[in-house]
Amino acid sequence: MSNFNIAIDGPSGAGKSTLARRLAKRFGMTYVDTGAMYRAIALYMHRLGIDCADREAVIGHLGEVQVTLEYGEEGQRVLLCGQDVSQDIRHHEISECTSKVSVIPEVREYLTEMQRGLAKTKSCIMDGRDIGTVVLPNADLKIFLTASPEDRARRRQKELAQKGEELPFEQVLADIRQRDERDSSRAVAPLRPAQDSVIVDTTGNTLEQSVEQLEEILVKHLGVSPVCG
Repeated sequence: MSNFNIAIDGPSGAGKSTLARRLAKRFGMTYVDTGAMYRAIALYMHRLGIDCADREAVIGHLGEVQVTLEYGEEGQRVLLCGQDVSQDIRHHEISECTSKVSVIPEVREYLTEMQRGLAKTKSCIMDGRDIGTVVLPNADLKIFLTASPEDRARRRQKELAQKGEELPFEQVLADIRQRDERDSSRAVAPLRPAQDSVIVDTTGNTLEQSVEQLEEILVKHLGVSPVCG
């Protein structure tokens, strides 16, 4: 297969990471979870006791942060200064910190260059908030994945519960809506579909239905075929 870059964008809880990971495996591509990279920076600042909304404080420590993505049979591992933090970055409080640190232009510039470097070396599926609009504007295929806030909140609540974090549905829904507003209204790289994006609404879908829907799009738009079942 030729070298392809696929950009998947969308709001929090749309299932981007899960679907991108499944598609990458099916089509023999590398999955790049850009959200995990922002989460790693947020975790670093959180551990230092820094307010992730404090731009100057975050910038002051940004040069200390080393984020690395490693790939193996178990999938992607996120290393923060050499330590595997793949699970630590998924806690609810880190999600809140991430939405704050991700609006800082210097943080975005730092990670954007890293993400573009990854895309140059291999066929990849990269998901995030501004992949098709900023990071990979020339991607071979751009998908904007979305679902209703309620649907996304239910998925996120279930995901958190599986990790031992029990939160009321109304709180998760409020967090989703707050993050939607923050992501779509930020001055730098706001959340929005690229003009040439394929819009995919997965409201009401099962995971398998969403996977099948996206597989059909890849086959139709890129002429590729799955390499594994």
